Amino acid sequence: MSVHTVETLTLYDDAPYQQVFSARVIAVSKQGIALEHTLFYPSGGGQPGDTGHLILPDGICVDVIGTQRDPFLRSIIWHQVDAQPGLITAGLEVQGHIDWERRYQHMKMHTCLHLLCSIIDAPVTGCSIGHEKGRLDFDLPEMTLDKDVINHSLNEMVRGGLEVKTHSIPASEYTTLLRITRTQAVITPVIQKEVRVIEIPGVDIQPCGGTHVRNTQEIGQIYCEKIEKKSKHNRRVTLRFA
Repeated sequence: MSVHTVETLTLYDDAPYQQVFSARVIAVSKQGIALEHTLFYPSGGGQPGDTGHLILPDGICVDVIGTQRDPFLRSIIWHQVDAQPGLITAGLEVQGHIDWERRYQHMKMHTCLHLLCSIIDAPVTGCSIGHEKGRLDFDLPEMTLDKDVINHSLNEMVRGGLEVKTHSIPASEYTTLLRITRTQAVITPVIQKEVRVIEIPGVDIQPCGGTHVRNTQEIGQIYCEKIEKKSKHNRRVTLRFA
């Protein structure tokens, strides 16, 4: 099968809480293996790619050590595996298991960064998400941020149990996308001519391809670890789980 005819269907968009799935291998290359569909989130938008393992038909367990979109064919997701060459071939049926604890931490932190974005009125110039902490960089020429204010505002919204909704809009609605996009450094992927949007009603709405929790209460207590001046126009806010 030519790699140009391969397309990976993403399960994590509609089932972000699902942890196990079965799929057929549709391509193998030096970049990894591609599955017909996957729960493994590929690295992007500041969120790390999922890790986990695959179980082969003969019971062999193979670690998935990274997940990335193809840099040119964005509909393909490559799973980097720790396996001997030739062990996994096209057509093989495998069972995938994501590292759920790590993924769930990413979901909570990613959602929390949307809350942070809602209380700081400035363009976002950078983002990084981890399982213990995360940060956003803002285009702010003056140091006007206060850790106590951020802590209070964030934890108030977390405890408020706000619903987190997901929907899609056509990529052709360019004006709408520009109006709601806060992030300058990350380009939200266009999948099947649509852009995924994350909305916390009355709080934030952003094009975003990442995974998120359904309710802000799932995030738990959070605190602002530090605020840094990274350059003349750049302020970095780092959050950490309590």
